Amino acid sequence: MSRQSLAVCHPDLRPSPAHREHPSKLYVETSSRCNLNCVMCMKQNRDGAAGDGDLEPATFEALESALPHLDALVLNGVGEPLLNSRLEQFISRARKLMPAQGWIGFQSNGLLLSNMRAVTLVDAGLDRICLSMDGVSPATFSSLRTGGELLDLELAFSAVASAKAICGRPELQVGVEYVAMRDNLAELPAALQWAAARGATFAIVSHLHPYDESHLGQRAYETCSDEALSLFHVWQNKAELAGVEIRRYFELLWKYVKTPEEQRIVNFVDAMRADARHRGISLDLKRLFAMDYSRLERVAEVFDRAGEVARTTGLELRLPELVPLGRRGCAFVEQGGAFISRDGRMHPCYQLWHQCRSFANGWLSPVQPRVFGSVVERGILDIWNSREFRGYRENVLRHDYPSCAACNFAPCDYLQKDEFIQDCYVNTEPCGCCLWSSGVFRCLD
Repeated sequence: MSRQSLAVCHPDLRPSPAHREHPSKLYVETSSRCNLNCVMCMKQNRDGAAGDGDLEPATFEALESALPHLDALVLNGVGEPLLNSRLEQFISRARKLMPAQGWIGFQSNGLLLSNMRAVTLVDAGLDRICLSMDGVSPATFSSLRTGGELLDLELAFSAVASAKAICGRPELQVGVEYVAMRDNLAELPAALQWAAARGATFAIVSHLHPYDESHLGQRAYETCSDEALSLFHVWQNKAELAGVEIRRYFELLWKYVKTPEEQRIVNFVDAMRADARHRGISLDLKRLFAMDYSRLERVAEVFDRAGEVARTTGLELRLPELVPLGRRGCAFVEQGGAFISRDGRMHPCYQLWHQCRSFANGWLSPVQPRVFGSVVERGILDIWNSREFRGYRENVLRHDYPSCAACNFAPCDYLQKDEFIQDCYVNTEPCGCCLWSSGVFRCLD
C-alpha cells in the first residue's frame, strides 16, 4: 500500500498541517480600508499599516489551487471586509472549491451589514461571521469604536438572523469579538449576555494589543509568565514563613557590607533565582515585585463571571490568558496557516502580517512584515513548499525561543532594531517576543 493510500485509510498518520504540501488555513485580507476609527487599531497609530485598497479578483484566483485542501478560509485583515463589493464573489467561488467540512468566515464591524447584504453573503456560502463588540453601554461602545454605535450592531444581528431564515441556513454561526482593556473590562459579562440574547453562538475575547505607548495603561494582562508567577509565589510563601523580606533584595544587592540578616535576604533570593534557572524559567524580579496582584485578581473575577454567562447561555467562549503561558505554541503555524495581504503577499502569521509599532511586552518593538513571495507572481503552493517557508515553519515548531517578556535584559538591541535580524538564541524569527503564541491575543481562527 502506498503512503498516500495509507494516509487516506488512517487519517491520523497524515503529516501535521505544518508539514503538508498545502496550507490548511488561509487568512485573506479582502480590504485594508475601514469605515471606523477604532482607538485600539494599528491603522490609527504611528507606523501602522499603510496603503489602503481591496483584494482584486486576479489575486483571489491565484489562491484557488489551495482552496480544495482548506479547513478554514478567514476573509479579513486590518480592514473592513464588507467594503469589498466582490466579497460574495470570493465566498461563492471558495464554497465551490473547498471541502464540504471546510468553513468560510470573517470579522466585521457590522455597519454595512444590511438585510440585503446579509442575504447575499449567507446565500453565497458564508459559515461564520464575527461582529466586533467592545462595550455594551452606548457610551463605551462609541468611545472605543469611533464612528460606530451599539444600535448598528443590534441591526447587524437582526439582519443575520433574518438571512439565516430566508436562506434556510440555521447552522450559520454568528459571534462577537471583544477586545478587553481597563476601560471596558467590567462590561464584558453584560456584553456577552447582550450578544447571546441576540443570537450569538460564540465569543472571542482578546487582550488589547498596545500599538502605541499611550495604550500601555489600558492593558488588562501582565507580562510575567504563568511559570514565573507560580514559582515566585512558592518562594514568596517560603520567605514569609521564614521571616525573610525578599522585596529588599535590590536595595541590598550591591551594598558592600551587609548584616547577617541582609545577607540572608540576598542568599534567599539567589536560591530562588537558581531554582528558576534549573527549571528553565525566566524571572524578572523587578517586574514581579512591582506587579499589581489585586488588579490581576479583578481581571480574573471578571473572566470568571464571563465564563458563568457563557455556561448559562450556551455561548462558546474563548478567553485569553491573564499572563503569558510559559509553554508556548503557535496555532498559526501548527494548524498550517498562511496569511495573504490584499496585494497578494504571503506571510506566516498575524504578528508578521503588517508593519507596526508594538508595545505588547511593555516596551517598543518595531514589527516588519515577513514576506515569502507574491501569490500573483508565483503559485501559492510553490511559495508554501519553498525551502524558505518550510524552513521557517520547522524553526517555529521547535519553540526554542527566549521568553523576551520575562527577561531581565529586555528590551535589548536585538528586539529594538528597525529590522529584526536575530534574537539572543540566534533565531531569525522574532517569536520570542510574540504574545499570540502565549495565549494573550486571540482572533477568529
